[in-house]
Amino acid sequence: MAHNRLRRYSAPGLPVTCCAAVLFATIPGCMNPFTSHPTDYGGIVSPNRLRTAEVLDLGTFRQPTPPHDPAGHLHLPTLLTPDDPLPISIADCRAWALARNLDLQVALVEPSIANTSLSAQEAAFEAVFFANARYVDTDTPTASTLNAAQQEFLTLEPGVRIPLRTGGTAQISLPVNRIETNNTFSTLNPSYETDLELTLSQPLLRNAGRFAATHGIRIASYNRQISEARTTLAIINELARIDRSYWALYRAREELSVRQKQYELARAQLERAERQFAAGRVAEIEVLRAQAGLADRLDAILQSEQIVLREQRELKRRINAPGLDVDSPTPLLPTSPPDPVRYSLRAAELVDIAVAQRMDLLEIELQLLADAANVRLRQSELLPLLNADLTYRVNGLGGDFGDAFRQLSDNDYTDWTIGLRAEVPLGNRAAEARLRQSILTRLQRLSTKQAREQTIRQEVFDAVDRLEAGWQRILAARQSVVLNRRAFEAETRQFNAGTATSTDVLNAATRLADAESAEIRSIVEYQLAQIDLALATGSLLGAARVRWEPRTPQPD
Repeated sequence: MAHNRLRRYSAPGLPVTCCAAVLFATIPGCMNPFTSHPTDYGGIVSPNRLRTAEVLDLGTFRQPTPPHDPAGHLHLPTLLTPDDPLPISIADCRAWALARNLDLQVALVEPSIANTSLSAQEAAFEAVFFANARYVDTDTPTASTLNAAQQEFLTLEPGVRIPLRTGGTAQISLPVNRIETNNTFSTLNPSYETDLELTLSQPLLRNAGRFAATHGIRIASYNRQISEARTTLAIINELARIDRSYWALYRAREELSVRQKQYELARAQLERAERQFAAGRVAEIEVLRAQAGLADRLDAILQSEQIVLREQRELKRRINAPGLDVDSPTPLLPTSPPDPVRYSLRAAELVDIAVAQRMDLLEIELQLLADAANVRLRQSELLPLLNADLTYRVNGLGGDFGDAFRQLSDNDYTDWTIGLRAEVPLGNRAAEARLRQSILTRLQRLSTKQAREQTIRQEVFDAVDRLEAGWQRILAARQSVVLNRRAFEAETRQFNAGTATSTDVLNAATRLADAESAEIRSIVEYQLAQIDLALATGSLLGAARVRWEPRTPQPD
């Protein structure tokens, strides 16, 4: 009777068919597993887009040009827009850059990414609820009536697994079993089993202890701090680039002003030459020389304006201010003038500050801490594996689940299991190689740290020397401007007296413009030397420090 009742089907392929149907029905998006599908290849770009290089026809984008002056008169050209310039200070540039610079926005996300990695490592010690369910139907021939030929097992095991910060695992589970058999000697058929099982597994040698278990958290914490140090370094470098871009625009505008004044001087010389020629005091060649000099000044102005436009776009890109896109026509007018003041600096103290503050050196120190942790973990991996396993089980059995749970609550039947499990590698070459690699990596990093400290010291001393040399260049450039202005005035007087040529006057004007440009460059380079010194010490140039917070982008 039991044999017929347990025999629910006879088709041997039915269980396999049912399992396959359930498997393919529960996997999301499951397709034919034996053939390829277009989604396997992701997005496909057309071959024409990938393999074609297009041609740029400049004539298509040509704009109307103004008519040529038939008289051949020279006019002062301009590439700059006629709009009123926007006054902008270096403090404005820094504030806009901190709020809107795209490179900084990218850098500020990096610590948030590293922090998620740390959270993932911390989550490794979260408790896990698990549930196992299994149904077994056996039909085996037997030579004794004492053994069951057909049996049905239904098992359900819920539980909670808790990873321990000592490297072990604690688990509590409640396995429930229902067993039905055709064995006529079975006292309970079907029978119900309920067990409360407590299990503890703890390594004693390899990877044992809190240090090994929390190694992932420790490394992730170092990586998070490294990412923050890199972000701070990125902010310092980007603000230094902003300052450099600002002073580059300042220099370009000042040099454009010098070229425009040079143009005015050349035009004044042309007017003098024309008057002298009309009076019959000079030959026509002096007028031609003055006209050629005026044309040369026009070319210099065009080149200077091109530099101004390029530096404006660079500064606009970096500050990314509202309404100041790189294609905006608004010209920028720097309003923070340089204030060259001589500094007598104590270089040795600046070196100590640099070693204490440089973010790149702090990054290496954090990496050294991570290397030391890796070495200690690799030393633990050299040990044999020895695990202690402890199981305590309370058993319950009955003709139904109620009886089984009542017996379980009485706590009359308990089991204890204590065991040791050992593994000893024969050779252990892989663990030894990993340890040697960790030690060599740390030694290499120590050499890198020493080299970095030496480089930092050199950078500070070089920056101090450049600052002092820059001040001397400012003094020399100012003296040169004074002397060349006097020489130009003298050449102008001699031309009026008829003892000098237009070429002499124009050459003197060129030397004066070059001296004024040299003075502008020396002043700007003195500002850049201060920026370089601040960078060498791991600091920002200015009166206010910058404190940032990680940025977490929100999905659209």
